[in-house]
Amino acid sequence: RPRSNAASMISRIHRLGIGSVVMLTGDDGNVARRIGDEVGIDRIESGLMPEDKIRLVRALADEHRTVGMVGDGVNDAPALAAATVGIAMGGGGTDVALETADVALMADDLHRLPFAIALSRRVRWTIWQNIIISMGVIAALVPVAALGLAPIWLAVVFHEGSTLVVVLNALRLLAFRERTD
Repeated sequence: RPRSNAASMISRIHRLGIGSVVMLTGDDGNVARRIGDEVGIDRIESGLMPEDKIRLVRALADEHRTVGMVGDGVNDAPALAAATVGIAMGGGGTDVALETADVALMADDLHRLPFAIALSRRVRWTIWQNIIISMGVIAALVPVAALGLAPIWLAVVFHEGSTLVVVLNALRLLAFRERTD
């Protein structure tokens, strides 16, 4: 049986721009297709052994460049390691899946997955902002200080001030809330 919130979670993932959701399962094909159709899975691969999952994750990575794999069991661990980003469901997941994954959702709530995707995108954007801020300040201060247009102590104050700006910019992530529209 699919989780009660699986269909809405997959819909939210599609709205985030994830192009294709693929189910890799060791279960029977008829059961997998019924569940996949019920929750809105784009592609279903069933009757898989762990090595089949690895092969398919690698093939998907070749095709799409980036693959996120969500799993919670011992059979998912090798595919979690092969994915670009392995995501383990922490509440009911096995220790080996949690250890292998890059990200561990600490509850079995599938709705945390779209939040994690949205947050990771915001983090990446914030990192780029911080790099641009810090490098921009350094690029401006080095010639100014080297040419003697400003005393070195003033350059140091501006540099440390930019560090504060970068930290405050990163702290904005604490207030991140996923848009649900």
